[in-house]
Amino acid sequence: MKKIIVFLTLGLFLFVSCTKDDATTSGDSINPNTNKQATGSSSNDLLSDKKFSSMVVEVVYVQGFEPSTTAINNFVAFLTARTYKPNGISIVKRAIPSTGKATFTNAEIAEIEDANRTKFNTSNQIAVWLFFTDGKSSSNTSTSVVLGTAYRNTSMVIYEETVHGLSNSTFEPNRSVLETTIINHEFGHILGLTNLGTALQSSHEDTEHPKHCNVESCLMYWSSETGHGIGNMVSSGSAPQLDAQCLADLRANGGK
Repeated sequence: MKKIIVFLTLGLFLFVSCTKDDATTSGDSINPNTNKQATGSSSNDLLSDKKFSSMVVEVVYVQGFEPSTTAINNFVAFLTARTYKPNGISIVKRAIPSTGKATFTNAEIAEIEDANRTKFNTSNQIAVWLFFTDGKSSSNTSTSVVLGTAYRNTSMVIYEETVHGLSNSTFEPNRSVLETTIINHEFGHILGLTNLGTALQSSHEDTEHPKHCNVESCLMYWSSETGHGIGNMVSSGSAPQLDAQCLADLRANGGK
């Protein structure tokens, strides 16, 4: 049987196109371009309370591809454990219609965000966009698939249709565990891991797979290219955790 290698990818590009200005309840003026910077560039803003004392996560999903409640709760627990947001972390969740496309480039995913995102940074709250899409990544091949991508400073996509195809069946991982692993891994990149805006406190970047940790048990390990695959990462029945070196990096950059 043909082995499918799973990739958790990182999109390192910047969009500066205009998007709609949506009003917020706080009345703060909004500059959407503050949420269109390079991945990892807002790591300190997300980790610390120096500038932003609260966080809102806008969870948007294509109808029929809603993430599990368990995975979202696990993500909030991950954020709470790693970031200083004394005024709280809130989730705003809603569904949008499918575009009908079968595959997406990173640029096309960003266009969907630009057309649908309503939460942006304000004076004291940082906003995150978390999108669960149908369709698949255009980077998929006959032997490898992409499950998620962090592509802006506060933006990431989970290819939920692909996740469905790799979970909740015999010999496949539990879906909520798989979702948790992918969400937390991609947000780890947004938090600047590994060596992506959050400085290394020790030498643990994987030289063969840059911006990933070289510790096999770490959440930020690039296991797919070793042939072990995502199933090996979640074989214990729970999502992998950040190792001590990644935690040290985050703490040095203002996190917990």
